[in-house]
Amino acid sequence: MNSASHSHSPAAPPLTILTGASRGLGLGVAQVLLAKGHRLLTLQRKPNPSLVGTDASQLVQWSVDLTDPVPVAACLQAWLAACSPGSFSALNLIHNAALLVEPGPLSDADPAAISAATRASLEAPLVLTAAFLKASEGFDGPRKVLSISSGLGRNAMAGSVVYCAVKAGMDHYSRALALEEAQKPRGAQIVSLAPGIIDTDMQVQLRGADRGKFPEGARFASFKSEGRLDSPQVAGAKIVAYLERADFGSRVIADVRDPA
Repeated sequence: MNSASHSHSPAAPPLTILTGASRGLGLGVAQVLLAKGHRLLTLQRKPNPSLVGTDASQLVQWSVDLTDPVPVAACLQAWLAACSPGSFSALNLIHNAALLVEPGPLSDADPAAISAATRASLEAPLVLTAAFLKASEGFDGPRKVLSISSGLGRNAMAGSVVYCAVKAGMDHYSRALALEEAQKPRGAQIVSLAPGIIDTDMQVQLRGADRGKFPEGARFASFKSEGRLDSPQVAGAKIVAYLERADFGSRVIADVRDPA
């Protein structure tokens, strides 16, 4: 974005780029953002036809393969660079997409599934963040990068090695990136956020997993039976509320339950 003329009007909406918006938590986040008037660009394998904005310009959905993120990042960088100065009051990038590997020992996992999950869940956020920051260097409004992490990035669990690894990587890349951005005059604010326990496809997979390969499945079944799971819509509202907090970025490794 050209920095020569970047004064944005108070009426300009924020732009949020969101991965994995077609279902589950990502869909919940997208619905909240649209209701709040964000301009929204979503990146997912299959766009959701039920996700609609108030007008044709509010929502753009790209059908992409995040297991091959380099061409996606190139498209994103070009798209952002072509945006008119002053079009947006703020720029946000939310990494939500994650591919899951069948619960069980790493020794039993399909190598191709491991590779795909790692690319979509960790390589893609790194590559897309680089493109986002490069394209928006001249933007004089606030920029935020929010990665949806997990308690499993901070507490290891047998039978979920790949997921633990990519979420721990997400946390640590956020720590390092926050240090870099803090050195810049108008650096982006960086947060890796644990979103709580949510009733998504991942929870269905974990509580339904073969107990012989994944004994922790019983604990995840109890989350459901005890009513401890947030709906994607409730969790989405919590994530967007965190994105809008005045102290966003003061804690790089954060949780939706952190006090203000």
